[in-house]
Amino acid sequence: MAYYGKCIETVIEQLNKFKPEKDIPEQFLEAASTSLQTLSPQKQAFILEVLSGCLEYRKLLAVVVDAFYVRAGWLCRRADYNLFEVICYLATFQLDELGFQLFSDIIRSQPLDKMCKFLGFLFNPLSLCSWIKDEWSLIYETAHVSENWIDPLMRWQPEVQELIKQLEKVMTNQSPLPKTKAKVTEPKEFNLTVPRPRAIPVPEPVPVMTKPKPIPRSTYHPPKEQEQLEMTRRYNRWKAEELLLKVNIEEMRCAVPRSRGTTLVQGSEKKLQLRFMPRILKTPKLTFYKPNNVPVKLNTAAILREGSLYQRQVEKELQRVDKLVDGAGDFSEFLEWQKKMQAKDQEEALAAGECRRLQGKLSREEAILARQLLRQGNKQKADQKKEEALDMELKLLTAELMQQCAERRLQEERSIKELVEQVIEVQKNVKVAQMKLLKGRRQIVQEVIEESRELLQRTAEAAKEEQKRRCELIAQHRALETQPMRKGKLVDLTQIPGYGLEGEMSVVELRERLALLKETQQRKEEEKRDQIIQAKRARSQGLQNMVEQISLCRAAMGRSAALRWEQKKAQSAAPGPPSQDQRVLELRRRIEESAAERRKQAASGPISAPRAPRPKPRLLRTPRATSVLSLRNLYGGACASAWRSGRDAGATRK
Repeated sequence: MAYYGKCIETVIEQLNKFKPEKDIPEQFLEAASTSLQTLSPQKQAFILEVLSGCLEYRKLLAVVVDAFYVRAGWLCRRADYNLFEVICYLATFQLDELGFQLFSDIIRSQPLDKMCKFLGFLFNPLSLCSWIKDEWSLIYETAHVSENWIDPLMRWQPEVQELIKQLEKVMTNQSPLPKTKAKVTEPKEFNLTVPRPRAIPVPEPVPVMTKPKPIPRSTYHPPKEQEQLEMTRRYNRWKAEELLLKVNIEEMRCAVPRSRGTTLVQGSEKKLQLRFMPRILKTPKLTFYKPNNVPVKLNTAAILREGSLYQRQVEKELQRVDKLVDGAGDFSEFLEWQKKMQAKDQEEALAAGECRRLQGKLSREEAILARQLLRQGNKQKADQKKEEALDMELKLLTAELMQQCAERRLQEERSIKELVEQVIEVQKNVKVAQMKLLKGRRQIVQEVIEESRELLQRTAEAAKEEQKRRCELIAQHRALETQPMRKGKLVDLTQIPGYGLEGEMSVVELRERLALLKETQQRKEEEKRDQIIQAKRARSQGLQNMVEQISLCRAAMGRSAALRWEQKKAQSAAPGPPSQDQRVLELRRRIEESAAERRKQAASGPISAPRAPRPKPRLLRTPRATSVLSLRNLYGGACASAWRSGRDAGATRK
């Protein structure tokens, strides 16, 4: 029984590995045969035969097992699904070949309660003749189902019912285990020595935990300092803008040279103001005068770098003012002459660019007109050549299709004759193969029975040897328990060891001194931490002051940049005088004439009339003929489109 139980277990393991969505049955059987090469050939043949049958008739077996779980086996586990499939396959397809005795041995090797339920459900005559037969008839023919599967199951009905009754009796009247003749061990109390009373250890001081500080409410609300800083920034910005406006409006007395009289002060006031401010406020154009400007967070190095930059700019401006006070010259007249010359050069460059643009436009119009004329001539020639090519292609295609149809008919007749001869030979050899298969299976069953007997004898001998080894181990363990055990010495942490060393002390005193050292170390760390915090605060205060100065300088520079931007925008928005160059006017006139001629040519161009469809020859319609025709049509359309694209590209190049 153990032999058959192991065989059935290996079959169930292989079925658990099989996944019908991914695995192919043939490949799965090859992989299983390679993994079972370590077993004996009889055992391997039995396992592979049962496994292949379960995979082949998986749909039939699933009908019975699914119905069993719904109607009778609702308390059975889903893990036993493959076990019920194997038993159903053996009962339906292999019961005549195995014999009832071998089948009953296989049933007894499995759990008895599960086998009783499943066999009673499977061999129920009402189920076999009603719904099982109907479900199987949906998959196979009704005559084949009733003759090969239902009738043999009905013939084995009485023997299976007797087997079920025997299994029920074994379940109800399970014989108790035989009593052993060996004497029962009587426990005795150990003669243990009474332990000495332990010394009461010194209680360790309970550490007092410092109360944690409560969470401040400010963590859940935005800080007030942020709002105050925002208010101060707005106020400082507003104040800086007012100061900037005052500086730009008021007169710059320090910028007036001493050598000139008072009459030139009013005339040169605006020039000096415009030349003075941009040198101080050199900032990017699109940085500070945008609305909803995103604040940029600067690190310490950036703040110090920007502060030193502004300081150098202020020093340079002060030096320049001192030079002006001492009587340095003014470059306003030279700058005005330079602006006039630059404007004149720009007008000449614009006129030359307009001439080049109009010349390109004129050449484009002429090219379009020439392309239209060339396209009309090429189109007429292409239509004529295309009609001739289609006529030739249709003639060749009809001849080729007729030849292919004749060849295909001859091949079909030859294949039918070969199939008839093969079927006749197979029918002759089927009976001989069936007889050989039955003899081989009977021989395999006898070999399996002999091997199972040998395995049972070996297992009995191994059990006896294991029992002897266990008895020896128990005797050794009891002998070790009778030996006396040594106990450890008690330690008093308050006593001094007394080895005569310098600075010797007890463990308790050592702990107290360590605690004092920790307290002093923590105190030093806190003092050092306070010093570092104070230094950081002083440094952050200095950086904050520098950031405020930088923000004021940025605001002033943004205002001046905005004024310059508005002046440039007003100058660019003013419309310039129209170009009066003779070359430009002549080119525009020629472009208009060529465009009018092109439109006239496009309106009066020839329109090709639609051609009447040519009659197509009647062909023999076969699947191959239709596929060849569609391929030919696609190939002809692709060639025509490629020819048209090449023709257009050649026309554009010309």
